[in-house]
Amino acid sequence: MSESTRVHGSIFFLLKKFIDRSLPKGSWEKLNESAGNGSMQFDITSNYDISHINNFLQAAAELTGSTSGELMEKFGEELVPDLMSIYSSYLKPEWKTYDVLLYTESVMHGTVRRLNSTANPPVLNVTKTGDDVLMIDYFSKRRMSALALGIIRGIAKFYNESDKINIIPLSDPNDERVQIRVEFGLK
Repeated sequence: MSESTRVHGSIFFLLKKFIDRSLPKGSWEKLNESAGNGSMQFDITSNYDISHINNFLQAAAELTGSTSGELMEKFGEELVPDLMSIYSSYLKPEWKTYDVLLYTESVMHGTVRRLNSTANPPVLNVTKTGDDVLMIDYFSKRRMSALALGIIRGIAKFYNESDKINIIPLSDPNDERVQIRVEFGLK
């Protein structure tokens, strides 16, 4: 399996936090067992086959009645406070949702790639198509754009701008390349 289809251990660490907050006690262990991961411990600095997270999310979907995509989006939204804390020194105080999205690839993902050679965040090409519109071209062989959609929602929530943006996926969220239109300034 290539590095581009592996998931960094930090994602599993944050996923466990999300499951522990969202589901009854013991759900993490139960879901790992259902996913075929057994009692596997995920090291925060290692990479794991994408099947571990996909099987885990499928087991969680069966338990909760949600789809894997819905869970991935909710996870993305919920992990934003952790991400904002981790990257706080890279964010300018005047930035809001628009700026964070515009500079995620060059500032945050660039930093991740420089500081941790085993991490492989998705490539995000963000283009201004107007003062109030960003087009995000997401590319990852992991096909986890639902996580990106959730993170976008979480960033807007973090900045109290949820009611001012519209997020429109323009392609199948399960593709390697997904285009996302984000409109700002809604009333």
